[in-house]
Amino acid sequence: MRVVCGVVAIGLGWSGTDLRTGCAAERHSPAWGAFGSATPRSSPYGSPGIGRQIKMWREAAGLTQPELGEAIGYGGEMVSSVERGRRSPKPDFLDKADEVLGGGGRISAMKKDVEEARYPKKVRDLAKLEDEAVELGAYGNHNMHGLLQTPEYARALFAIRQPAYSEDEIERQVSARMARQRIFERTPAPLLTFVQEEVTLEIGTLRHVRIQVMPTSCEDHAGMGGSLQLLKLRDGKTLGHSEGQLHSRVISDPREVQILEMRYGMIRAQALTPRESLAFIEKVLGEEQT
Repeated sequence: MRVVCGVVAIGLGWSGTDLRTGCAAERHSPAWGAFGSATPRSSPYGSPGIGRQIKMWREAAGLTQPELGEAIGYGGEMVSSVERGRRSPKPDFLDKADEVLGGGGRISAMKKDVEEARYPKKVRDLAKLEDEAVELGAYGNHNMHGLLQTPEYARALFAIRQPAYSEDEIERQVSARMARQRIFERTPAPLLTFVQEEVTLEIGTLRHVRIQVMPTSCEDHAGMGGSLQLLKLRDGKTLGHSEGQLHSRVISDPREVQILEMRYGMIRAQALTPRESLAFIEKVLGEEQT
């Protein structure tokens, strides 16, 4: 599969993407996080806080770990691992424990917390910022931005990461990345714009989606400094987000944010118009299909 040089700006409420995988995974490092950038390794540990609560419920009921395990269809070692935060309890575990321990739905209600605890801390922290954002703009100069990736694309990137992830960790990272795409379903919908290196893709056409292409013939390119991301929050504050090989940081200094806004505005202004961009992408897709 061929990769056409250039960047694509994809705007306002992107969804319905079917990004073909392979090329990006072969050309670029897969160690990219929630916003399409480097993610520190982490292990699929459980939540110690949830484990402590289950232990309190069990002890209040006068049961040992093996007794609780037998009552809910799990081994005592599994109960011990959950209580110590070494394993995440499955929804079935929580539902049965709620029934046996008389939780009245309170133990079952921990399922949402358990699901969120499975994701890397970096993903959870940035997702909280996204939940407050009314506008998000991002420019990436390597792989497709994390919000635009399909599970297959993300899995291909994580699968060739070095040092290598385990299969469980790959699935954990993929699940975390896909969970962040709930931003596309928010009401009211935030304004979302992406300027991204162009890869071969298929686009689900929506009336609230705009696409811009940065042509390779553009001599003046404001994005040569690397990837960037801007989040405008509900309170009117704008934050920047910068990614590196091993670390990322949130930028709150108004002077630095202003520079990022200026650069991102120039990137979008240098790109083709939405109508020209759509014609360009349809032409590229037609060449790929022949």
